[in-house]
Amino acid sequence: MADHFFPNVLPDFVAETTHHEEETEDTLIKLLSMPYSSLSQHFKRTALDLKQTIALETWGVTAQNVSDFTLYCVTLGTAFLLLKSYRLTNYANDLYLCLIKLSKNLPDELLYGRAGYLWACLFLNKHLGEGTIPSKTKRAVIDEIIKNGRTLGQKGGGSPLMFEWYGEKYWGAAHGLAGIMHVLMDVELKPDEAEDVKSTLRYMIRNRFPSGNYPASEQDRKYDVLVHWCHGAPGIALTLVKAAEVFGDDEFLEAAMGAAEVVWNRNVKFLYRAKAFASFLLDQAHKLISKGEMHGGDSPYSLFEGIGGMVYLFLDMIDPIGSRFPAYEL
Repeated sequence: MADHFFPNVLPDFVAETTHHEEETEDTLIKLLSMPYSSLSQHFKRTALDLKQTIALETWGVTAQNVSDFTLYCVTLGTAFLLLKSYRLTNYANDLYLCLIKLSKNLPDELLYGRAGYLWACLFLNKHLGEGTIPSKTKRAVIDEIIKNGRTLGQKGGGSPLMFEWYGEKYWGAAHGLAGIMHVLMDVELKPDEAEDVKSTLRYMIRNRFPSGNYPASEQDRKYDVLVHWCHGAPGIALTLVKAAEVFGDDEFLEAAMGAAEVVWNRNVKFLYRAKAFASFLLDQAHKLISKGEMHGGDSPYSLFEGIGGMVYLFLDMIDPIGSRFPAYEL
């Protein structure tokens, strides 16, 4: 299998400077040595230019031909990106988005299901005012998620809550337990519901791999290979941190630290240097995608499979302290 990463050849550190003592042709080094106030403006200009292209490619001119309304891969992700842009620029046109109707036949997971819808309700209440989405509406969704999780959990396996997506009992943030538990911890739960959430997370901790990583699903308990937000330690680490905050239990904090160690040990040395990676994308992404050396994604303008995610990162780089994982952390 081919490597799914670019070798990291960046220097350990590049000092910021207002001038170059030795002129270099390396445009990435030029970006890294630029004062951050100037570099952030590069990110901003590039993000706002690409945002226009993404909106046009998502909706076209009339916005009438949209068939997929999901967040991370298609339409709703573009809407979320435009909201982020609006909060930076106050450009009202970014808010003129098409209305989206949801099917009632939804799964429970985060990307395409009820948990994602519930998160959207919480997001609106946080930013538009508590009560924008009534408690009654949220409670109906919570009840359905809990009911479905208990029904499958009672069929055996040891976890009080369990969910399926396309026949797989996933554990991760995208389609499984971690993502659903994360959203449930942002709502007001009944005591028995909160206990089920805690017990579900403890079930996951007990059954993690010896490495500290987590299975992608109940069916993949032997394969310790996936370490990304959708499946494995990265997404679950965020959920465990949330659990430590909500429940005040050191067990969850310790497990979160263990998951974070997995992320650190199995990813590149410069993972924490968001500036370097964002500069790499700013400097080289277009060239690499054009040459076919970087896959443009099946949905090339979306948050998770295309340049929408890159633009979202660039907007976050303007004020890194305020950054949040899109549609996961409130």
